[in-house]
Amino acid sequence: MSLFNEWNDMLHGQNKGTIDAFWEKYSDTEIKIYKHVLSHKDEHLNGKVGDLVEQFGVDKVIFVGFLDGIQSSLNSGQLDLKKVNLETEIDLDVDFEKLYFNMHKADADYLWSLEEWDGVLSEERRKEIFDEYRRSRTVRVEKRPGRNDPCHCGSGKKYKNCCMKKDLEAARG
Repeated sequence: MSLFNEWNDMLHGQNKGTIDAFWEKYSDTEIKIYKHVLSHKDEHLNGKVGDLVEQFGVDKVIFVGFLDGIQSSLNSGQLDLKKVNLETEIDLDVDFEKLYFNMHKADADYLWSLEEWDGVLSEERRKEIFDEYRRSRTVRVEKRPGRNDPCHCGSGKKYKNCCMKKDLEAARG
């Protein structure tokens, strides 16, 4: 079984009794790796997967979970995670602005609040990215006319006496 399949089985195989311990182990792994990545921002995280697992002292399956999570924050193409094994050479070229945005998107406050970000993005730029994230979540709903508003078709009638009737009839079939 591939490491990626093991990761998916681990991720989706959690229950009420195991989920907290799983997320704690995964979060601790992420923090350890991201602290390194952020404090070495001018270097790519690269090498054999097995060597990186050993370097960080983390579980190999959880490391593949980290790779799964960072995919959308890379400048270069994504990894074919189904083919990743301990001998796979990786070279992660991280787009730190995308990464910061995606950490907010994942609601991973334990990652976007790491002090190592101070050396990567200015506080001002992080605020701008957070504002971009918040705007990306805003849903704008087109204002519907009220019953007594003038009809939007321009007939001069109230909406309830014009297109509202047509819309109700069409909805009834």
